[in-house]
Amino acid sequence: MGRIAYVNGRYAPLSEASVHIEDRGFQFADGVYEVWAVMDGRLADHAGHFSRLWRSLGELQIDPPMSEAALDRVLRETIRRNRIKDGIVYLQITRGVARRDHAFPNPAVAPTVVITAKPQDFAALDKKARAGTRVITRPDNRWGRCDVKTVGLLPNALAKQAAKEAGAGEAWLVDADGYVTEGSSTNAWIVDAEGRLRTRDTGANILRGITRLTLLDLARECQVEVVEAPFTLAEAKAAKEAFFTAASAFLTPVTAIDGEQVGDGLPGPVTLRLRDLYVRRARERAI
Repeated sequence: MGRIAYVNGRYAPLSEASVHIEDRGFQFADGVYEVWAVMDGRLADHAGHFSRLWRSLGELQIDPPMSEAALDRVLRETIRRNRIKDGIVYLQITRGVARRDHAFPNPAVAPTVVITAKPQDFAALDKKARAGTRVITRPDNRWGRCDVKTVGLLPNALAKQAAKEAGAGEAWLVDADGYVTEGSSTNAWIVDAEGRLRTRDTGANILRGITRLTLLDLARECQVEVVEAPFTLAEAKAAKEAFFTAASAFLTPVTAIDGEQVGDGLPGPVTLRLRDLYVRRARERAI
């Protein structure tokens, strides 16, 4: 069976699904998105992703296209029609279709809603994660509102492509002061020399990762000291462990940064323990 997409009230084969050429998501990247992990056919970190979605829409002054209950039903129907047991479901909401003009359409138009879903082999992903991956670094040249999960991802895509060409699994972005902000599609973490878990604070307008948020709570429950503050690239390279988080990556260990080995060059014990705990909790609490 081919994949099925939802577009503005209609389910259609992926090859037939489309949006208008003057959709503002296409013309201006005027839209937001969310990605949920699907575990046993259920949504992981359900509430957190919805909360961030409503915030992103509010920051861009896009009216919600439907209630949370209605959107939840459409997400689950898309998962069902695609027969997804384990995988991801992707949601994109744009301001809608209007004659091309930089200013918002007045009166407002109906938002465009697109949902797709695809399977993932979590066992294969886990095996790959446990081998660890390398990251490279790139200057962070994105716009200043990275706290809003918009579809304007060209700098991220360029960084990810650079990582791919370098044979790395991710690119970490570094600001003008030499501090790591986040990855091209992930949040960045280290375990420092004192054994503290460190990640950039959201006051710096980094993406408010939902996996990040869940992991912060989990680490504190496990009595792991957490520091939400900037760390430099030099500190990252000198760390005992490093990893990144995302809904589609869970926790992925980092074994080298720009060709320099992190710790002993193997996935660290704190990282692997937190990964196991996170995956277990996410699966248990998926709804």
